[in-house]
Amino acid sequence: MAFSIRLSEEERELATSYAKIHSYSLAEAFKRALFEKIEDEYDIAVGEQAHNEYVSDGKKSRPIGELWKECEI
Repeated sequence: MAFSIRLSEEERELATSYAKIHSYSLAEAFKRALFEKIEDEYDIAVGEQAHNEYVSDGKKSRPIGELWKECEI
């Protein structure tokens, strides 16, 4: 699938510069950025869901220092 986007001159220069720094074509830079953003948002949603389930099950966290003491670290 192909698509086009409109960029200001400043946006185009920034995107082109980013692509060059990472040795990507401009298309590859946009594709990678899009999927990284999607993955990040998915990870956040999954993490929030897991946390909500953890809390709704009545579980509580504790300070890491307590675990270290328990493990004699």
